[in-house]
Amino acid sequence: MPPVPDHPAVFSAARRDALLAALAPHRGRRIVFTNGCYDIVHPGHADLLARARALGDLLVLGLNSDASVRSLGKGTDRPVNPFPVRAYVLAHLAAVDFVAEFEEPTPYELIRAVRPQILVKGGDWSVDRIVGRDLVEADGGTVVSLPLLPGFSTTALLERIRATR
Repeated sequence: MPPVPDHPAVFSAARRDALLAALAPHRGRRIVFTNGCYDIVHPGHADLLARARALGDLLVLGLNSDASVRSLGKGTDRPVNPFPVRAYVLAHLAAVDFVAEFEEPTPYELIRAVRPQILVKGGDWSVDRIVGRDLVEADGGTVVSLPLLPGFSTTALLERIRATR
């Protein structure tokens, strides 16, 4: 796969300090945070990101590193798209202000660093299971589980692709 150009809104895990510096002028605004693998971006992703962004003033998307995706047991062929490709596509969506890589299985430490006022996950996550809830609520923030757009799933899409081989 050819390399993608750099994007100023994409921050690797090694550049977390640069992310925090980029967020500094926005402190005092409502920062929304969500996260995921976003392996193959589909309408369900675009819908969730747009609705998450609408809850605040800017959206930080925590994006699993390739190793983090593999650690989740989604399959030996995942991620289909490497981090630079996933991040580049996501950074171009109007709803996304910053894309921040995290290497751990969960974005807990990234959430601790970003300190969002609003934490969002898709409706397949109940609020009590959302990682970082304790941090956000301790800061007086809100944790939201948004309903998913029915019929869209990366796993289901990959199963359909595999079945046609």
